[in-house]
Amino acid sequence: MRTTMRSTTKGTTLHDLLIEELKDMYNAEQQMVKTLPKLAKAAGSDELRAAFEEHLEQTKGHVERIERAFEMLDVPARGRKCAGMEGLIDEGKEMLGERLPESVQDAALIGAAQKVEHYEIAAYGTARTHAQLLDLNEVADLLEQTLEEEKQTDAKLSELAEDINVEAESGSDGETAMSGNGRRRSTRR
Repeated sequence: MRTTMRSTTKGTTLHDLLIEELKDMYNAEQQMVKTLPKLAKAAGSDELRAAFEEHLEQTKGHVERIERAFEMLDVPARGRKCAGMEGLIDEGKEMLGERLPESVQDAALIGAAQKVEHYEIAAYGTARTHAQLLDLNEVADLLEQTLEEEKQTDAKLSELAEDINVEAESGSDGETAMSGNGRRRSTRR
């Protein structure tokens, strides 16, 4: 199944680059499997929480698709530390440490999640194109499926942001307080 390509950099082929991209995305998705439950727990909006929980299930499927791609390429399924995803997650964690009004925190969560989605859209789009160029159509199809799910998640977050950002701007969620279980609750009646 390996297609011979002209060397792209110092003896590395496009096929080798695709494998490195898969390793990077594999680790990125595994990081998100660990992070999405924290985002869901931090969300004040039921709709946002549900979106994070739904995307967690999708992300588990993304991990499985990458494992299938590795299998098709006859390469062990191993990740390579994805510093880009790690940086995006760290940036989001900093925001979670701040005590923000509920709608402002939800707006910040959406912004952080969309940064991740845009990173993943770029990564999957690039890897899919490389697989297509290498005539690895089954691998390209797997990557395309995930790419479309990432785009749908980004669109869903944009839709949620329309209301949540307006609430954050207007301060309409009132004062917030921490409930006994560590979740924020509105003190408005």
